[in-house]
Amino acid sequence: MSTAKTEEVHYEGGPARGDLILNVLLGFTLICLPFTVGAIVRAVWLRFKVTSRRISVSGGWMGKDKTQVVYSQITDVLCVPRGFGAWGDMVLVLNDGARLELRSMPRFRDIEAYILERMAERRSASEDKSVEGFAA
Repeated sequence: MSTAKTEEVHYEGGPARGDLILNVLLGFTLICLPFTVGAIVRAVWLRFKVTSRRISVSGGWMGKDKTQVVYSQITDVLCVPRGFGAWGDMVLVLNDGARLELRSMPRFRDIEAYILERMAERRSASEDKSVEGFAA
């Protein structure tokens, strides 16, 4: 019998709609056209899933690139507000120095707090583990 905790989804969805709207409006100027194309591609194929166990990002061409990170792999979370604070870009710094970018994340402050809570839980759980068979 397994005592595994079920995985609860905290957020699942695409990038912020405001990012797409703002970039489409700016796309009427030729200078901002590349940003508009980027926002459209993100809106169509980028998907985030933040659960109690991991963070999953699918994106790339046709959404075929998939990345999953568990909280024990994350060392730092960096956020930059965009769209007057309505959404933001988030960077997860991993143990090996790699970085996972989460662009145009809606509710980014709430999600950042959730990730930091899970990271703290994982750290405290790993510190509480004692090695059996050795007397102090």
